[in-house]
Amino acid sequence: MNIQKHDIHHEFPEFKEEIRELKMTNAYFSRLFKDYHELDHEVIRIEEGVENTSDEYLETLKVKRLRLKDELYSMLKKHTTPA
Repeated sequence: MNIQKHDIHHEFPEFKEEIRELKMTNAYFSRLFKDYHELDHEVIRIEEGVENTSDEYLETLKVKRLRLKDELYSMLKKHTTPA
C-alpha cells in the first residue's frame, strides 16, 4: 500500500515561511501543528499495519486530522493576508 504524506509541509508547501514563523510566534498555532503532526503519525501507523484498530476509529482520526488541517490553513491564510 502506498501511504501518502499528509504532514503540513507537504500539504501546504507554498506556506513554508509562514509555517515556520507561526510555529515560533503563535502558541496556539504551534499546539495545533503539534496535535496535527501526532494525529497524522497515528493514522500512518494504522494504515501501515503497525497498529490495528477498527475502520470507524481510523475514519474518526482522519476527520479530526482534516479539521485540524482546515484550522491551520485558515490561520496561514489570515497570516498572509495584508491587514
